[in-house]
Amino acid sequence: MKVLLVNGSPHEHGCTDMAMQQTAAVLESLGISTEIFWVGNKPISGCIGCGACKKGLGKCCIDDTVNQFVQKAAEADGFVFGSPVHYAAISGAMCAFMDRAFYSGGKSLAFKPAAGVVSCRRGGASAAFDQLNKYFTINNMPVVSSQYWNQVHGSTPEQVLQDEEGIQTLSTLAKNMAWLLKCIEAGRAAGIEHPTPEKVIRTNFIR
Repeated sequence: MKVLLVNGSPHEHGCTDMAMQQTAAVLESLGISTEIFWVGNKPISGCIGCGACKKGLGKCCIDDTVNQFVQKAAEADGFVFGSPVHYAAISGAMCAFMDRAFYSGGKSLAFKPAAGVVSCRRGGASAAFDQLNKYFTINNMPVVSSQYWNQVHGSTPEQVLQDEEGIQTLSTLAKNMAWLLKCIEAGRAAGIEHPTPEKVIRTNFIR
């Protein structure tokens, strides 16, 4: 079993990465392999609404880090998406990344457990955390919880480590993720598969 952790910060080894590293360490101690995927610090375009990914292309027409992630996501069993808090929201690059990854590659993510983690200096964490969770709950993904909202505080990676409650929250999150993945594996071994999705009904309010 493997969990893919996404570092949505423009800083490869900053506070968000520290949160991902701490989470990954606990997962590894429980027998779950991990990989941290950095979205990078190059510009990431938002979705341009061309629909090419749904019309036979099979991937986003903008061939960048999003397609690299979706390819890896197909082989992963669970996900942790981490982002710094910018103006009480996830980073702009992370928002564009999530929009395109979930729109073009949602099938590689569906029915796999996911969790969001946010890193902030002081405020805005709960709003950003809520934003991340909305991607999971629109895509048939079990949301992994912890003992508190998944957030760490600090202006440097070293300060993040001083947030004892935040670090414990991440540890609990990792333990819950490992438990759920093992439950899913046991269920699959017993012949229990995920539900078959119904054909989506779209109700338009203006016709």
